[in-house]
Amino acid sequence: MEAIGSRMPALPRGWHWLLITAIAPVAWGSNYYVTRQFLPLDHPLWGAVLRALPAGLLLLAVSRSRPRGSWWWKSVVLGTLNVGAFFVLVYVASQLLPSSVASTIMATSAAVLMLVAWPLLRDRPTLLPLLGALLGFVGVGTMVLGGTTAIEPAGVLASLAAMVMSSFGFVLTKKWAVGEKTLAITSWQLIAGGLLVLPFALVIEGGPPVIDGTAALAFGYVTVVATALAFVAWFTGLRHLPAGTVGLVGLLNPVTGVLLGTLLAAEPFGPREAIGTALVVGGVLLGVPRGAPGRRRSVREDRRRERRSHAADGRRPEDRAV
Repeated sequence: MEAIGSRMPALPRGWHWLLITAIAPVAWGSNYYVTRQFLPLDHPLWGAVLRALPAGLLLLAVSRSRPRGSWWWKSVVLGTLNVGAFFVLVYVASQLLPSSVASTIMATSAAVLMLVAWPLLRDRPTLLPLLGALLGFVGVGTMVLGGTTAIEPAGVLASLAAMVMSSFGFVLTKKWAVGEKTLAITSWQLIAGGLLVLPFALVIEGGPPVIDGTAALAFGYVTVVATALAFVAWFTGLRHLPAGTVGLVGLLNPVTGVLLGTLLAAEPFGPREAIGTALVVGGVLLGVPRGAPGRRRSVREDRRRERRSHAADGRRPEDRAV
């Protein structure tokens, strides 16, 4: 990653991490469209299993690292919050809500991440990220409010539950992941989450759904791009940026949903959508870290969390994964 930074000298501090993090909400925004259009209906549990397990095994094959010490139970906790229950709820929301609405509700995690990070990480939100979140919410509202599409309440509840659970899970990942390899902790969460859902899928939904060629390609995209690549990019951002800033990048999720609806589903894109998109992007840019002092404070907090994590696992700092 340092090599990436060295090849981008024109970017201000933190921007290359911002661009890497942005891969995640863009991929997740596309996931709503792909799930709604191409994946089997009425199989949210198998949808979660077939999304999580292959992605986790793929990353495990690359990282070649298994959990140690407290990471066995941490992987189960994070796998539940970020993967297992989260994927099921997202699958339900994707089937019940338009892509733009589902992704918009998830984008409210920008504010929730800031609030959760305050007590858990002692990461007090500052003025510019808060203003950026407010500007982004105005942009999101501009894009999606005033439409004529009926909204399914169950889909809204599923999306809200997924947003709250994942917000806590993402902050806990940032808190616990200091000194661990991003690929490794991502694979552990995905595998744990997929295995947790598997028995429920077998009991409640029976065997896996019949998948035709189109659905197989869709699952391949969801697994590799919208899961493996997206989660690695997101957790990389959480490692290098404040949680509030990462949450702001999540506002790109509804922008992706609206743009895909326009380009692929022939939904209208007029002045309202253009203004909303510009406000969201402006909110993200407003919340970008601009100075070194905040980063130095974050580094000191990371080092303290790293020492506590190594003490809990019985390892010395020099034994940590890189």
